[in-house]
This record gives sequence, structure tokens and C-alpha cells, in this order.
Amino acid sequence: MKTFLYKALFISFFAVTVGCKQNEKTETVKTIASEEVIQYASGLSIHKYSGYSVVKVTNPWPDANRDFTYVLQEKNTVIPDSLQQYTTIPVPLKSIVVTSTTNVPFLEMLGVENKLVGFPHTDYISSVKTRALIDKGIVKNVGQNERLNMEKLIDLSPELIVTFGVDNSNPMIKNLEKSGLKVMIQGDWMEQSPLGKAEWLKLYAALFGKEKEADQLFDTIVKEYNEALSSVKGKQAKATVLYGNMYQDQWFVAKGNSWVAQFLKDAKSNYLWADVEGTGSLGLPFEKVLEKAKNADIWIAAGTFRTLNDLAASNTHYSQFDAFGKKNVYTFESKLGATGGTIYYEMAPSRPDLVLKDYIKIFHPDLLPDYTLTFAEKLK
Repeated sequence: MKTFLYKALFISFFAVTVGCKQNEKTETVKTIASEEVIQYASGLSIHKYSGYSVVKVTNPWPDANRDFTYVLQEKNTVIPDSLQQYTTIPVPLKSIVVTSTTNVPFLEMLGVENKLVGFPHTDYISSVKTRALIDKGIVKNVGQNERLNMEKLIDLSPELIVTFGVDNSNPMIKNLEKSGLKVMIQGDWMEQSPLGKAEWLKLYAALFGKEKEADQLFDTIVKEYNEALSSVKGKQAKATVLYGNMYQDQWFVAKGNSWVAQFLKDAKSNYLWADVEGTGSLGLPFEKVLEKAKNADIWIAAGTFRTLNDLAASNTHYSQFDAFGKKNVYTFESKLGATGGTIYYEMAPSRPDLVLKDYIKIFHPDLLPDYTLTFAEKLK
């Protein structure tokens, strides 16, 4: 560490002595003096320099063959020539449009939800704070993700639109840019690490000049997550777990390297498909699932079911599972906002510590005696 500091100080001194004429050496000093902000997220890097930051988004969708680089420019800062090719975004932002409900908690955590001026399909937003802004007309409905209302967006003229892509063929993004609007592609939804997904908070911190606040918030989340991990340290993964349910003619189970499977592993459960390689989900016929999971201790079902009768009404064959008969069925998706948005989908990515605690409370009910379930509900 000392060697690094001495080297940085020496180079800085040398650059000042020689003067501003040697632009290449000036940029070298900035590179060495940069600070990497991200620790857990695999698809995001933020390098902070004096007066600007360089944001790189990698792996924004499955099998993506390109990265996206953005320069966040503070007032009166000159951006090096080597970075002029990238989209430059003046910060801190005064207005923003985001297109995923998972972004809303980040804005609220940083206290900048009042900078949000537009969102597609506002009914999906559950947060009481942001719903109040929608009801007052401060946050406008700007269409749907792949059919954004161009006229509304041009009229709103947000300083930045943060969106996402599922592949490389989204003409809407090019149309927005042709209209003079600045667009940033993000890939938080591709993260499989619980803490990595939550660390995208720091992107919004960089956009709004809230880095210190974000560091404190994220450090607390990491601390809470690690303390939850410590509570199950040494515990045996006894409870066998079935996950998901039928959608049309397939049962989709979380693969072993997915975001969901990581929680199940960290909470010390015996997830029955933990050995399936890959992320995302695996579609299986009902018979295969019943064969493997008929005797599972606990079933984590998907959907907004509130009772076992509701679940059985959707498929009479569900009663064949032991977990159903023993009333050990939970869902994380039954709690809804005022206009029908799912609270779990909105909040869970930003609060992995609470998701993990929910799972631990389910699989190890003797632990966390003072904790009440945040997202999960047991079907009655």
C-alpha cells in the first residue's frame, strides 16, 4: 500500500513539474489515481477520476457481444480526448426516466425520487413515495418499455433515460438517441450475485452525486447480509426445497447458478435443482417435477396466491406434493402495491439482506427470533 502511494505521489509531482504540455502523461496520472467503486457487481464498473467518472456496462443481456461506456462529467471539467467517443452525461442529474421498477428503490434510498419525471406503465410501481409523485402528475406514464412514447419523452426532455435490452435489436434506443435524448443501457437484471445486483445502487449515486450516501447504505446491506450468513454458519441444509410452479405446460425451476438458487444455498437449504448448471430457469414437465419433489419439505411457489385453495384452483395436481398437504408452501409474490405491482419484484434486488433473512426464517425457524418476514407469506 505504501509503495502504491509513494508511486502515485511521485508521478503526480512529476506531472505538475513538467507542466500541462505533456497530455499523455497527464492522462497517465489520472489513470493511476482512479478509484474503482464496484466490488461485487460483475456487469458494472465505475472508475472515478478528478472531475469525472467512467462507467462501463458489460454483459447487459444474454450473450451480449458488446459493452457500453459512459462518461459522467462534473461541471467545468474537461474530458480527455481519448474519452470523447463515448456518451457524456453531465452530473449531477436534475431529471431522469427509468424503465424498470427495480430502479425505483435506488432513487428512493438516495433521496432523489423527486428527480424521476417519467416511467413506462406506472401501475407497476408499488412504492408509496413514488406512487404519491405519480398521483400528483410529477411522474408521467411514458408508454411501455419497447414502445416508449417518443412525444412525451421529448416534451419531458429528461437529462437521461436509463433502460435495458434483452438483445441487440431494440430500435427504440436508436430512435431516442436520434431525437437528441441521452440513453444509458444498464444490466442489473443480469447479475446473479445478490450483493452484486444490489450494488447497482452506486450507478445512481454516481449520476446524482450521492456517492457517500450510497457507500453507507450499501455497507449496511453487506453487513446485514453477512450477519445473516453467520447466523446459519454450521447449520445443516436439511429442508428439501421445491421451487416454482406450472406456467402454461412447463414448470420452471431456478437453475443452480441463478440469483434465486444463491439465496437458497446461502440460507442453508437443500434445493433439489442446485446441481443444474447455468443461470435463469429450466422448463420441465409436471411429471418430472413430481417425481423428484413429491416429498420435498418446503415449496416456494411463484405467483400472487394468498391461500392453498387459490393455488390448488390453478392446478388440481398440486395437492400431490407433500409440502402442499403439510401446508408448507410459501410465496414471495403475494404482497402487492396499490395498483397491483409486485413489491418483491420491485424491492428485492436492492435489499438482498431482507430476502436472505426471509429464507432463513423459513428454513430455520428457530433462528432470527426477532425478525418478521418481509416479502414471503405462508399460504393458509
